[in-house]
Amino acid sequence: MKDAYEVLGVSKNSSMDEIKKAYRSLVKRYHPDKYQNNPLADLAQEKLQEINEAYDYLEKNHGNSAYSQVPSGFGNANRNEDAGMKGIYNDIRVRLDRNDLANAERRLIGIGITDRDAEWNFLYGMLCYKKGRYDEALSYVKRAMAMDSNNFEYQRMYSSMTNRNNVYRSYGGGTNVGDPMCEAMKCYCCADLLCPCF
Repeated sequence: MKDAYEVLGVSKNSSMDEIKKAYRSLVKRYHPDKYQNNPLADLAQEKLQEINEAYDYLEKNHGNSAYSQVPSGFGNANRNEDAGMKGIYNDIRVRLDRNDLANAERRLIGIGITDRDAEWNFLYGMLCYKKGRYDEALSYVKRAMAMDSNNFEYQRMYSSMTNRNNVYRSYGGGTNVGDPMCEAMKCYCCADLLCPCF
């Protein structure tokens, strides 16, 4: 777990002005415009997201004595149990299915960095896909597969996205190959009906 102060490169005794200055400097360094058509774009985006979350956390909690009780990390002080995370993930899936992308993204971003497991990466990939950010979506689903290589749903979605991405690049888009998002949601719904563990 990373400490929010450490992420921003400031000491715990720093003033809010010093924190803002460090934050702005890091945002400029990792801004997506600097990494267009760069193989490090995904890493820069991940770092920028981490920086934003650290700053948001410190903006709310800097100088708060409650922060000092948590030795490190800026996610939830009490980590969610698996059952709680499954409920959150199910809610996010429903929001994605209904195309309520803003609220799905808000829920995903609200999950602390240390709690972002394979399922989080998969769902964020699905969100990116629905927003038309195909390369980013592919990256997150690939990360989910690396974290949970036995998950058939992740493998199938990755395969569908790879096929669609290749067609999109070959023909310049505009093809209607079938929506992998719909296919993934069908798999999820069937699994939900057939297995009470979902």
